[in-house]
Amino acid sequence: SGSTQGDRNDNSPAVTAPVSDRDDTIRGLAYTCDFVYVYHMKSGVFARIVAVTAFAVLMLGGAVVAQASELLMFEQAGCVYCKHWNHDVGALYDKTDEAKLLPLRRVDIQDQKTSGVALASPVRFTPTFVVVDNGHEVGRITGYNSDDMFWGLLDALVAKLPRLPQASPT
Repeated sequence: SGSTQGDRNDNSPAVTAPVSDRDDTIRGLAYTCDFVYVYHMKSGVFARIVAVTAFAVLMLGGAVVAQASELLMFEQAGCVYCKHWNHDVGALYDKTDEAKLLPLRRVDIQDQKTSGVALASPVRFTPTFVVVDNGHEVGRITGYNSDDMFWGLLDALVAKLPRLPQASPT
């Protein structure tokens, strides 16, 4: 049987690998850059790096959310209402503030399973507009009636986003 070393604090025997196997494992770890780098760092330096990284993540949080948010338009060939949306809204959408926050991505309704988004339920009608944040559905607009209705419903969905990026002064 393999040798063991010592007891744990709860007085139950600690089972370890035989000494030669453990030495091989430690030697293997010692040759990896990550292990050697962290092993040789002083704890204070490591703590400062962790603190600076956490601060940077917090400061960039709004920008990360904006990049992860998008508007998916599920459509299909021959959709009359999709054609109306393209004429009324689609031609100018990319120039709007909403497009800066929610870039438009068009998805054929037949490809919804490969859209990379966790939908709350399957899309059954076109057009369907899904506001997505970090890969998850925030809400949706099913159908298209008029540009006024679309913009009002989209504004309501934008308000549901967890965080909005800070607008830069102009």
